[in-house]
Amino acid sequence: MRRVTSYSPFPAAHDRTGHVVRWSTWEGDGDETTTILWENEGFTVSGQVGRENVQYVIRLSPTWQVRQFLLFRDLEEPDLWLANDGNGHWGEMNGAHRHELAGCVDIDLLCTPFTNTLPIRRLGLADGESAIVPVAVIDVETLDVQRALQRYTRLAHDRWRYENIETEFTTELEVDEFGLVVDYPSLFRRLT
Repeated sequence: MRRVTSYSPFPAAHDRTGHVVRWSTWEGDGDETTTILWENEGFTVSGQVGRENVQYVIRLSPTWQVRQFLLFRDLEEPDLWLANDGNGHWGEMNGAHRHELAGCVDIDLLCTPFTNTLPIRRLGLADGESAIVPVAVIDVETLDVQRALQRYTRLAHDRWRYENIETEFTTELEVDEFGLVVDYPSLFRRLT
C-alpha cells in the first residue's frame, strides 16, 4: 500500500502577516526573508534576498502550481514577469510567449531555497519515490530563463534528494513539517 504523508497546512494568520521564514547563506554573507500568505484563493509568496538585492513574488494555486512570478531588482534593466496558464504554457506579462519554457511546471530561482518547496509540496510522493520535473531556471543577474530537468526523490518525510539532471548536481535537503527547506548543504541554512 502506497503511503504518502502530506505536509502541514500553513497556520492562518489573522493579522495578515503570513508565515515568515528566514534563511542565511551557508557562509553567512547574505540572508533572505520570505512570507507565505493565503489570499485570493491561493498562496502569495514574497521574498527579499539580501546578497543579490532582489525581491520576488510567486503567486501559487492552492495545489502549489506556479501561476505568476515577478522579480524585482535594484537595477536599470527591466524586471522579469512571467505567467503560467496552468498547462505549462508560459508568457511574459507584456503578452510575449515563452515557447522555450513549454511544459515547465515549476521555477528555480537559484538565490533562494524556497523554490525547492514548490515540487516538494506539490508532487505528493511516498518515501522512496521520485519524479523528474521540468523547471524554468532563472538567473537573477542576467534575467536569463532556461528550461532544465530536475529530479526530486523523497527519502523520508523530512528528507529529499534533489538532482539537477543537466549539471549532475546532487544534494539532500532537510525540510520541516511544512515542506520548507531547513538545511541545503553548502548553500543555505534556516534561521527561523
